[in-house]
Amino acid sequence: MVRTELIADFEGEILTDEVSRKIYATDASAYREIPQAVAFPKNKNDLKKLILFAAKNKTSLIPRTAGTSLAGQVVGSGIIVDVSRYFTKIIQLDKSGKRVHLEPGVIRDELNQYLAPHNLYFGPETSTANRAMIGGMVGNNSCGSNSVVYGSTREHLISLKGFLSDGQEVEFKALDKEAFEEKCKLPSHNLEGNLYRNIKEILGNEQNRKSISDAYPKPSIPRRNTGYALDLLMDSEVFQNGKNQFNFCKLLAGSEGTLFFITEICLQLVDKPSSNKVLLCAHFNSIKDSLKANLYALKYKPSASELMDHYVLDCTKENIEHKKNRFFVLGDPRAILVIEFTESEIEKAHGKANQLIEDLRKAELGYHFPLVSGEDTTKVWNLRKAGLGLLSNLPGDAKPVPVIEDTAVDVNDLPDYIEDFNEILKKYNLYCVHYAHAGSGELHLRPIINLKTKSGQELFKTILDEISTLVKKYKGSLSGEHGDGRLRGEFIQKMIGEENYQLLRRVKNTWDPQNIFNPGKIVDTPSMISSLRYQAEQETPEIQTYFDFSKNQGILRAAEMCNGSGDCRKTHLSGGTMCPSYMATKDEKDTTRARANILREYLSNSKKDNRFDHNEIKEVLDLCLSCKGCKSECPSNVDMAKMKAEFLQNYYDSNGAGFRAKLFASYDKSNELASVFPGLYNFITQTKPFSSIFKSIAGIAPQRSIPRLHAIKLKSWFEKNKTSINPLKPKKRVWLFADEFSNYNDVNIGIKSILLLTKLGYEVIIPDHMESGRSSISKGFLKNAKSIAEYNVNALADIVSEENPLLGIEPSAIYTFKDEYPDLVDAGIQDKAKKLAENCFMIEEFLAKEMELGNLDLTLFTKENKKILLHGHCHQKAISSTMPSKTILEIPDNYSVEIIPSGCCGMAGSFGYEKEHYHLSQKIAELVLYPAIQKSTENTLIAAPGTSCRHQIIDGTRRKAYHPVEILFNAIEP
Repeated sequence: MVRTELIADFEGEILTDEVSRKIYATDASAYREIPQAVAFPKNKNDLKKLILFAAKNKTSLIPRTAGTSLAGQVVGSGIIVDVSRYFTKIIQLDKSGKRVHLEPGVIRDELNQYLAPHNLYFGPETSTANRAMIGGMVGNNSCGSNSVVYGSTREHLISLKGFLSDGQEVEFKALDKEAFEEKCKLPSHNLEGNLYRNIKEILGNEQNRKSISDAYPKPSIPRRNTGYALDLLMDSEVFQNGKNQFNFCKLLAGSEGTLFFITEICLQLVDKPSSNKVLLCAHFNSIKDSLKANLYALKYKPSASELMDHYVLDCTKENIEHKKNRFFVLGDPRAILVIEFTESEIEKAHGKANQLIEDLRKAELGYHFPLVSGEDTTKVWNLRKAGLGLLSNLPGDAKPVPVIEDTAVDVNDLPDYIEDFNEILKKYNLYCVHYAHAGSGELHLRPIINLKTKSGQELFKTILDEISTLVKKYKGSLSGEHGDGRLRGEFIQKMIGEENYQLLRRVKNTWDPQNIFNPGKIVDTPSMISSLRYQAEQETPEIQTYFDFSKNQGILRAAEMCNGSGDCRKTHLSGGTMCPSYMATKDEKDTTRARANILREYLSNSKKDNRFDHNEIKEVLDLCLSCKGCKSECPSNVDMAKMKAEFLQNYYDSNGAGFRAKLFASYDKSNELASVFPGLYNFITQTKPFSSIFKSIAGIAPQRSIPRLHAIKLKSWFEKNKTSINPLKPKKRVWLFADEFSNYNDVNIGIKSILLLTKLGYEVIIPDHMESGRSSISKGFLKNAKSIAEYNVNALADIVSEENPLLGIEPSAIYTFKDEYPDLVDAGIQDKAKKLAENCFMIEEFLAKEMELGNLDLTLFTKENKKILLHGHCHQKAISSTMPSKTILEIPDNYSVEIIPSGCCGMAGSFGYEKEHYHLSQKIAELVLYPAIQKSTENTLIAAPGTSCRHQIIDGTRRKAYHPVEILFNAIEP
């Protein structure tokens, strides 16, 4: 194992512990290797030390950013060098020259956010653009959905700075003939000079150039990344009196970090594209018809032409996040082609789209042609971009595998190629998922194979072997944009011939004679079925759990649904909730992906009777806030909050639970006991030094305020007042869930909720029920939560109905009925739990629906002007939406509501109270939530449905936040 002390004077960070190595052992590919260490260099000096160390100790460096690897490019057994933490600066913008200098860890979408005020834009857009980093985009020569306009990353590269394998720092940029010859004259011991002399020797040879031209993919194929790009390098004035200056950047784009370690990138930018876009979402009854239609579409020069087949579309039907993005889908098409037109004027875009529709109808291609524009275009593209992750949702061990997903042919050959392609699959009784870049001649094609079996792994290789022969027949590229990596490197020799393959080896050996940089990729690649994530005939153990994971075929397969696509690595600048701890720490350990990896590792390989009994799992899951962002935002719907709760209960079974965990889990019982003497409790928890002693004993951060107990419980107040407040002739009866927070602490909110409902004409009844069990679930006491859930289901299932729903004030409590109860109760009452879940709503959801039906008297409310900032609760965003809260807050005519684009507030139940988590809790809130509140005027109302959120806001900003129901009740005219 590499030890920290061996890297002399290394000032960055290096991790050699078991946990860090395991969470970095996989990427979004099917491959797995355990690295010797993970290094986080802080600067160029650190990088140079790492390179010299690797050379001296005969180990290797594996460059890693995020969001661009699918073919095993960043797995290996050397030192993974993660530049995503510190190499993240935009160094300089040259507005007049439309150039930007930046470090490799800059995220593509965040670059464009920075460029937007200057009306500039970096074109290539991967589907992972909200976390894909420019360094990785260079390494894989990434393209994206708009490559019909912008091409690949290579076309936008001006220069690269970084280190050669001997530690020499150099810059590569365009050179004329004279400058090229000067480089060739550098001393013989100078590695940079050797590079230029070597390439001159290779490409100055006419026979070599002919060999490359004959065997490399057709020049008409824009997406071609097979091997090193010698075909593009030779097309320069140095070798063929061409128009282009020589630039090694063409070679380094797509070289997968095997030749050079990049520290600075200079990109050519373009003008920011017009926002006048129209999407034609043409529906087809066959893949072949959609590909024929694609050729018609390209005549109109669209800015994108992207395919989704029925497999992808079917996956979106049950996905929480993407069901709402299906608004344009009619029936069950076999394929949808999304054709984007971008014009200076929206009328021109509509005109092109309508002309194309007319052409397609004449050709009898397609049956439904909806046009989408405005904000709805984002929903369509989000649906398309989710394809990779959504495909992992298939239950069981057979999954759509990335093996032949990157083949590219001339777009005119695509219909025939796909027909031949599917004939090959039929031989093996396979079917394939088709999606992505029809306009560029590349579809992502994924056959469904079980890689846990020996026969599946053999089929994995057989399919790639046969399809590579087909690709060669069409003179296509086996790697279009995802690269060769560990997956396709083995077949490069077959694709381009032995002579050309030896030229690639000469290039690698000249640039990296000691094989330091990312070995085993592109050349001298091991067998594609070595180092797979799963061993052949690997058993998937059946693990007893408290939650029902049967829809995933067990908790291990639920963790395996994570395909490593890295959606959990997006930052707060991209919006969304997942994953709040990663957004604050930028540490891979704090991603949903890392947590899934650690569970997969130990649940698969543990030798203990209790496979959960590992401190390593506890360490990696510690900073999961159970926000449930992953349940909706992860395209594979990996529900880490549920798996964390399951882990904790099983861990307690072997190790017991601590005092603080028990205290927080019994929140309802503690409050019930304290409510006998609420004044005394409040005195102790609010007055120093007693409050300090209380916090110290309970393990609560000293900076935190403790929620006060109300003088009376909500249930008690209701019993005293129910007769006098309920209307004589109600519109309907609703059941109110008096959750553990509203019943003891937020009683005023509970009272106003009841009074608002009754004033609006509804009869309110608080039925017999226990607390929600939310505290028990979040702290992992599932045995207790199960008994609570079963009591509530049996008490409420027969009285709650569509006509008489159960309404909740606190999102985390009412959504426990919808989210956890059906998977927690005994099988005998699961159907009752599911029925109950269908009729449980936040009050805001109920009122928004009633308003839509015309059942609310809107004349009751004030005409006063108010501005409101709304922060939604995490569970609300994951399971439903913040829109009902916004809708009801805008019932008064002159109330305007702006939703804060915040993720988790950072409190997350008890998480932010715990002394070791306090600073991280604050850091999360400081990303978006606090700044938005601090920028607002004192007259602006802050709304937050969640009790934890309101406490975080008062602690962090000294601004009181109100429940939406409070604001609406206060808006009723006297």
